[in-house]
Amino acid sequence: MTGLPGAGKTTLLRRLYGMHGAESLPVTIGTVAVIDSFQSKRHWYGRLGWAPQPVRRAVVFVTHLSRIRQALTRGHSVVAHNRGCAPYVLRGFAWLARRHRASFHLLLLDAPAEAALAGQRIRGRVVAPRTFARHQRRWESLVTRVKGGDPAPAAGAHIVDRAGADLLQEIVFDEAVIGPWKAQSTGR
Repeated sequence: MTGLPGAGKTTLLRRLYGMHGAESLPVTIGTVAVIDSFQSKRHWYGRLGWAPQPVRRAVVFVTHLSRIRQALTRGHSVVAHNRGCAPYVLRGFAWLARRHRASFHLLLLDAPAEAALAGQRIRGRVVAPRTFARHQRRWESLVTRVKGGDPAPAAGAHIVDRAGADLLQEIVFDEAVIGPWKAQSTGR
């Protein structure tokens, strides 16, 4: 699951999977592992104060990737939060999925930049303007490609706006439906 910082990804995961926001480990429900990057950040909270910000960010990201790999190794389907939609990050996720004989699909939570910025202010975690602008450029490029029928490096992609996300009831991993997953909402 990807989208601009503040788009509502964590809020959606909390609603769908009953998370409360204080988790520092992935949440497993049945055969689905829900892995929010904030869980990795919370895991390291207070333990890396000595390290410069780039080092802390790298440690959190490697922890996030490691948790995704571990879940795939155990045979779990994975719903992973990722705020970044940089091509190299998406290619890395696709590689990780292929390595574990899984399909990589994207659920894109499309929120206008103003709404995402408001979401950041509400949660009290505001991304620097330059960083947000970089995310926004990458996001717009990804959404344009997906709308044009090119979800690469993902095998498939589904775009949902915030109103659609509010209607979403569950994410189902089912080979017989749409590849290995589909998003179900009350609107269908």
